[in-house]
Amino acid sequence: QLQASGGGLVQVGDSLRLSCTIFALDRAMGWFRQTPGKEREFVAVISRRGGVTSYSDSVKGRFTISRDNDKSIVYLQMNTLKPEDTAVYYCAAAFANARTFYAPTQETSYAYWGQGTLVTVSS
Repeated sequence: QLQASGGGLVQVGDSLRLSCTIFALDRAMGWFRQTPGKEREFVAVISRRGGVTSYSDSVKGRFTISRDNDKSIVYLQMNTLKPEDTAVYYCAAAFANARTFYAPTQETSYAYWGQGTLVTVSS
């Protein structure tokens, strides 16, 4: 079961770290976000052993995804937060895939979703 945590209310320029329990160590893990009236969008993904990461253009250089398989946790470190980062953030586990470097960015590649955690960036 996926459990995301770490959301909250912060100011512009602040940092926040989201955490999510890893569904299974053999799965790529991703973060997505959604704001009211918009479709859920990809934020970041990390392959099952952490060797490959990918980010959306809107967060590249500010957000970092990582995972600690010993603790079964995946993190999303968010720095230099902007008001447009305000959203409900979801972690998700990808469908199983034999490729070690599998790191999908499409929502349809994900099999399991956690409940969201709300991040609000106030200006």
